[in-house]
Amino acid sequence: MSVWDELQRPAPDHVVVAGVEVRRGTRVRLHPRQSADLFARALDGRTGVVEGIEQDMEDNVQLTVVADDDPGRDLGERRMPGHRFFFAPEEVEPLGGARVLVAGIGNVFLGDDGWGVALAERLAQRVLPDGAEVVDYGIRGMDLAYALGEAWDAVVLLDATPRGEPPGTVYVIEAEVDEGALAVETHGMDPVKVLAMARALGARLPRTYVVGCEPLTRMTGDEEEVVATLSEPVRAALGEAERLAMSLLGELMEEKGEPT
Repeated sequence: MSVWDELQRPAPDHVVVAGVEVRRGTRVRLHPRQSADLFARALDGRTGVVEGIEQDMEDNVQLTVVADDDPGRDLGERRMPGHRFFFAPEEVEPLGGARVLVAGIGNVFLGDDGWGVALAERLAQRVLPDGAEVVDYGIRGMDLAYALGEAWDAVVLLDATPRGEPPGTVYVIEAEVDEGALAVETHGMDPVKVLAMARALGARLPRTYVVGCEPLTRMTGDEEEVVATLSEPVRAALGEAERLAMSLLGELMEEKGEPT
């Protein structure tokens, strides 16, 4: 095998630490060795999330970790230097408990389509169970599809969901992916297509729920004016939806044996 072939060889998608599979998205506690550099030793005992796995030409494996309490954590998740730290597998302790992604989706300039984003903003201000993470994905369907490839135990999508009920009706639905729904819209946010795209990218889809609301206004994007506000019944439904989402998170954590 040539040097170039070695450089192009993919790293493993997981390593086993203390009998636990550690992969991208796994939460860990850091225990750097005494010979580690000053920056790594400063993180001793802190928790973080594995952002990636890298392997050199001598088959040495390192885990890239983003620390939970790093103010620049979002930069680390975008693979920016200075916010990603490298640890050998024996320097991390896998943490148990559920990991749940709460994803707000929708277009805030299309009236009630922005309901999921508004709900995500409210939940982001709550004290959530450990292991739950709220992210506003807006219309970034490709970003959400890639995020679904991480080690989540469950995903909760927040979205305006027309089902023929009175506007403002709130639903909790366990989602299923149609085997034939593999059409991809990289700049759209059709939840079914995003789930199918994630599966096509190789993700092992976790249990997926939708906390949805029946919209009053349904815009296509072809209108001459944007509407950046929710209709009254849909806005009024945010409180009930917030309570339902928090209750669902509690149930998901209890299923994994986590106190809430």
